[in-house]
Order: sequence, then C-alpha cells, then structure tokens
Amino acid sequence: MLTRICLGGFKTFSQPVELDLCSLNVLIGANGAGKSNLISFFRLLNFLSTGALQEWIGRAGGASSLLSYGSEETQQIRASLRFESSEGTNSYDIRLSWAAPDTLIFVEERVGFHRKGKGYVKPQEIHLGAGHKESSLIGSELPPAKFVLSQLHRCKVYQFHDTSGMARVRKPSYLEDNQYLRDNAGNLAAVLFRLGQKETGYYQRIVGVVRQIFPRFHDFDLAPSALNERTVLLNWTESGSPYLFGPHQLSDGTLRAIALITLLLLPDSMLPDLILLDEPELGLHPYALTILAGLVQAVTTRRQVLISTQSATLIDHFKPEDIVTVDRTGRDSALRRQEPDRLREWLADYSISELWEKNVLGGRPA
Repeated sequence: MLTRICLGGFKTFSQPVELDLCSLNVLIGANGAGKSNLISFFRLLNFLSTGALQEWIGRAGGASSLLSYGSEETQQIRASLRFESSEGTNSYDIRLSWAAPDTLIFVEERVGFHRKGKGYVKPQEIHLGAGHKESSLIGSELPPAKFVLSQLHRCKVYQFHDTSGMARVRKPSYLEDNQYLRDNAGNLAAVLFRLGQKETGYYQRIVGVVRQIFPRFHDFDLAPSALNERTVLLNWTESGSPYLFGPHQLSDGTLRAIALITLLLLPDSMLPDLILLDEPELGLHPYALTILAGLVQAVTTRRQVLISTQSATLIDHFKPEDIVTVDRTGRDSALRRQEPDRLREWLADYSISELWEKNVLGGRPA
C-alpha cells in the first residue's frame, strides 16, 4: 500500500506537503483548492512509469504549467513516495528540474528498501542517475526499482467525465482490449464481454447493481458485431421490451454510473492496487451516490482508494478519518486529515456534510 506522499513545487503545492494515506482517502475542498492537482500528479506518475513522461508534459502545456507559478518562480518538482509491503518499506524519491525548451528532466531519482524483521538491517538506497528525460526505473533489474515500477503501474486515475457523442465509451471496442478498464472507460464493452464469458459471477453482480440505479435496464447485449467480429458495442435491452438499444441511448449520468459500477466490481486480477477517482459524482442521482459509496467501501477491503469530490451527499457515507480537507493557505494548497476525536461532540448533532457547510472541517472558499 502507498502509505505516504510528499510533494512540492507542483502546481498549487508550492511548499512541500505530506499526506499519510489509508485504505480510503476522500479529498474535499473548494474549487481551485488543489484536489485535482494532487490527482494530476498521479497521472504524471502513470506516464512516467510507461516511459512517456515527456509526452505527458507536452500534453499538459509544458513544464511551466506544472511548476508552481511557472518556471521563473519554481525550478523543480520534488516528490517522495513510501510503499509498505509484507517484506518491508520501499521508497521512491525524485527531483524534476526545468530544462529548455520548457520541459522537465531528472536531476535526482532514487529508490530505497528497508526490510522488516528482527535485528538491525541496514536500509538500501540506490541512486538511479541524473540528467535523463525518462525514468531509469524502466529496464532496471534492481529489485527495489522493479518493485517501485510495478507499484506505479498499479496506481490508476479514472475520470469518466467524457460521455459526449464522440466519446470512446460510446464507440465499438476491440474485443481483445479487455485486460483492465481504461481510464476513460473506452473499452467498457470489451471488459463486460470478457466478464460475461469468463467471470459470470462478477458480470451478474454488475448487471444487478446497474438495475438498482436504472430500473428499466434488463441486461447488456454484447454480441460481437456482424460487420466486424473483432469489435463489440455497448448495446443493452430494457425490461419487457424486445427493442435493442445502443450506447448513444444511455444518458450521460447512466453511462458514467455503469463505468463506475464495473470498475468497482472487477475481479482482483483486473483491479489496480490504488484506484483514484476524480469527481465520480458528476451526473449521478443521490440514490446512485449511496450505491457508489457502498461499492467504494466494499472495494477498500481489497484495494486502496483515493477520491476527489465536491458532493456533500457522498461524504456523508464515509467516516471522519476518511476525509482529507484541501485548503488554500495564501497561494499554496494544504492537506489535513480529519481527526474523529476533535469532531466527536459535533457529530452528535450534525452530519459530516453539515460540518463541511458550517466550515468546521475547512475546505470552504476563504
């Protein structure tokens, strides 16, 4: 499990901030407080772990858009991650510095490992070099580097906001693209097809939960296309009707809900170790949010979850210690996990969302 992250120099995290992570972490805060910025750092790690850091920097608008208040004010991004495993503690530390023509290069990259056990065991710390544009984790045969790279691969950011007519989720999926659910749910039909063929128990649970939030829904109809048998479309049927509906006939909110339900009910072999959800409440009915909260709580028995949300309805389903408030103190973002003892008397009379509205938790526009 990822147990701690320290980040500085990145967007609104100008000064280094630390966050200890639990199995469930729910970020709340005002617009512009920095919630999405923290999520976007994990996107950076996703691309870094595949050797596409420079591509991501270009897509993001260049290094100046990532460095706090631009490259003239901030020259480096610093980050440190700590992972706990059954064998010990692994660490990953990087410094990324501005370089012409508005990109970032590694000026420090190192991994560490401290084995658990009786007696003193000297921690390992390995420097992976400097001056490179892509991570030296890739291709390394060093066990600590291979472990960290595997963990970065297993941190996945999901955002299902694009449900427009041209969105990938509404288009045919290649049948073989079914090993995991993509971050935009573009292969949702292929994943559901695989589950229906190989993991029928998981498939039936997904169908059952979709029916709870969409009562007219009967089942998916995922037969490969007669025109191209290697593709499948997210077709579906309605209870009591022989009519075949297509993905273009699903509302935006329903389509997002189906993607979320599928993600959170996947088999272990198809789930990342850390699931990051950016504003999953978009377009969902309050009852659907209750279902979503239950699925999130259930999946945390198997995986670690970090959510960024603006939904008062959603946070009422979580414990105070799950909530991390993101505030802007001056120009910088600050993170603070809520303390149950401090809130005990308040919670006798108010819900979590009411305390947020009353600014007891923070996370309100200042």
